[in-house]
Amino acid sequence: MAMAETNGKDPKAITGKTVLLWLAGFFGVIFLTNGIFLYYAVGTFPGVAVESSYEAGQAYNQEIAAAKAQEQLNWNISSELTRQPDGSGKLLVLAKDAADAPLYGMSVEATLKHPAQVNADLSLILTADGGGRYVSEVEALPAGNWTLLLEVIENGERKFKSENRIFIKE
Repeated sequence: MAMAETNGKDPKAITGKTVLLWLAGFFGVIFLTNGIFLYYAVGTFPGVAVESSYEAGQAYNQEIAAAKAQEQLNWNISSELTRQPDGSGKLLVLAKDAADAPLYGMSVEATLKHPAQVNADLSLILTADGGGRYVSEVEALPAGNWTLLLEVIENGERKFKSENRIFIKE
């Protein structure tokens, strides 16, 4: 019985051409993946945290003075942010002075700042609910990490400011 004659090459042998194709395919996948990540990284981050760093630096001394004045007031401002199953939410701020008496006649503003997307920030104006309580309803409150910025204003002058990281559960 005669065997079929081959041209002398092993069909499973690794040749230089095979290695070159594997290397080109490997690095092609790496470059394609890096290109996709780069596209999304540049496209989703605006790159600007502060419009003018010079003006922000100039306001620094004013912020220090305001923080010292706030400390002298010795106010007790607490907040509670709750999220309902339908995605709505409610922010409650309780404001008391140094003698533990409720603060009346204040204007309370809150901003929920998203850590990565400036256009996702939510601004809230709270209304007085009596007894030093200030409340705001939020129609759509996405879950995730947020920074809650609270400002209490009296007679047009900011008296209190706080900035706290919070996590809103699903």
